[in-house]
Amino acid sequence: MATHEREIVAPVDLCRPDGRIAPQAIGWSRTPLHRCRIPGWGRTKRWEYWCVTTPTHLVALTVSDLDYLALNSIYVLEYGTGGREFERTAIVPGGCGVRLPDTVAGAADPASASLVVGPPRPVRGQVRIEIHAEGPATRLRARCVDPRGRPVEVDLVVGMPAGHETLSVVVPWDERRFQYTSKHTARPATGTVRIADDVLAFGEDAWGTLDGRGRWPRSVVWNWGAASGRTDGRTVGLQFGGRWTRGTGATENALCVDGRISKIGQELEWRWSRGDHLAPWSIRSPGTDRVDLVFTPFHNRSTRTDIGLLANRTDQCFGHYTGSIRTDDDERIEVDRLLGWAEDVRMRW
Repeated sequence: MATHEREIVAPVDLCRPDGRIAPQAIGWSRTPLHRCRIPGWGRTKRWEYWCVTTPTHLVALTVSDLDYLALNSIYVLEYGTGGREFERTAIVPGGCGVRLPDTVAGAADPASASLVVGPPRPVRGQVRIEIHAEGPATRLRARCVDPRGRPVEVDLVVGMPAGHETLSVVVPWDERRFQYTSKHTARPATGTVRIADDVLAFGEDAWGTLDGRGRWPRSVVWNWGAASGRTDGRTVGLQFGGRWTRGTGATENALCVDGRISKIGQELEWRWSRGDHLAPWSIRSPGTDRVDLVFTPFHNRSTRTDIGLLANRTDQCFGHYTGSIRTDDDERIEVDRLLGWAEDVRMRW
């Protein structure tokens, strides 16, 4: 069941000197190997997105540079009735002071750099986010004030077990429009999120990260689904994407079982209700039993933005995956209420 896509096994430049995609960069790898220096300005999008989940709460951090502005945010969600939910987003015109490294920030790699944005002591709508390497792990720190004016402090360490594989892939629309993404699942995390005197603890947690570097079309739509945790006696990470990769010859679909990636080159079939995002979703591999999952949401993080150059309609639903998957070794694994998310996005940027 090996994918038809080319596996990259050595460091490679994403772009030619004129900013067009380098043909040798097209493919996927089990560890971040792409050097993403992208000459030019205007259509380049760079971001780091981290989401750490527990059975009762989660935190997500985003640092993004869209050339003409930057968006940096902290999002906290406690599940269930009465749980806290808030987001702080700092908009930086011109992206002043926000420069993402050419490789995944905070990775245990000599080429990787730290990433720090925002003032050390943020007030009102300001946000401070720091991403550093700490041995093989990644340290995440962040600060803001919540909508009630209380201080919020994030301090997490995301582990990288020895030999743990991740998915990095280049998706080419054409030689001038392309995207590099590095998706990490099933990485254990520890730490705390402190809201005034309240502490949200992170222990046996699933970890998902999305990193992006590329030149995008003006308008795009996508699905993204991810989950991490223990199921059927195994440590499992799910990474699925849809719509935006159609016709490119590449996908961002993969399974991570006990740290080993099984790359899926097939486009998956996504079914969900646009009128009710909290209804169950179906994600399947057409004609095979490689992926046969139902995603049942319990919360929809619904956002609508229109600030001129940037407009988005995002429904990011958090919930549980149930069903089965099959690895490259033809091993069938039962998936039982694996915690994660699935999203439906329409973006103009």
